[in-house]
Amino acid sequence: MPELPEVETTRRGIAPHLCGQRVRAVVVREPRLRWPVTPALARGLAGRRIDAVERRAKYLLLRAGDHSLILHLGMSGRLRLTPPSTALKPHDHLDVVLESDLCLRLNDPRRFGAALWWPGDPLTHPLLRALGPEPLSPAFTGDALYGRSRGRRAPVKAFVMDSRVVVGVGNIYANEALFLAGIHPRRAAGRISRARYGRLAGAIKTVLADAIGRGGTTLRDYVSADGSPGFFQLELCVYGRAGEPCRRCAMPVRRITASQRGTFYCPHCQH
Repeated sequence: MPELPEVETTRRGIAPHLCGQRVRAVVVREPRLRWPVTPALARGLAGRRIDAVERRAKYLLLRAGDHSLILHLGMSGRLRLTPPSTALKPHDHLDVVLESDLCLRLNDPRRFGAALWWPGDPLTHPLLRALGPEPLSPAFTGDALYGRSRGRRAPVKAFVMDSRVVVGVGNIYANEALFLAGIHPRRAAGRISRARYGRLAGAIKTVLADAIGRGGTTLRDYVSADGSPGFFQLELCVYGRAGEPCRRCAMPVRRITASQRGTFYCPHCQH
């Protein structure tokens, strides 16, 4: 699943080609995504200029005047920029055709993605308005994590993956940040000190910033808008490394299942 670093990498790749461009047409080949693509999208977006390409959590926001196109890549979706005449691939469901003779093409084999046309500020959409802070923003701090965690019995890994607490900390990056902070993924969120939450908040920022800098993580089929793979998987310390030596202490990395997700940790470095 594309996570925050992959979505931010995509945003940075497409924004220079979209901002300021007028939309010539919208072609919907398959409206049956996670939520149906309504006819209002093609009618409403065509002829408008794209003013900004933003990201909120794992959603891409194409602002066009007083409306916005909200895009989500779901489990397997990706966007690429291509001439409109480029031969279609299986699962090419949506084109946003620009006057520059480029089009933004959505490919989504599993159809868990979304393309939603929204009047007004996209941050007021029901899917976005209750989200927690951005992890790379000043609003996300160890003190904020500590305050939200009091009385919480859930494992800390599930706690930081809750989008109401902080957005964009997916499974891969939660594993890596907990390792960097030295915290066992099954430790109860409410039993972690303020100081350790300070380290965890810093670790989350570090891991996500590094992943964005390396173009995200390619574990299956993620590539950026220009077709480039992400390289952060080369830096992973624990995720996917069960049985391999810890990069700090050489003890074998362990894999468990926590909150129904594959979870990797070092039994010596994390407690």
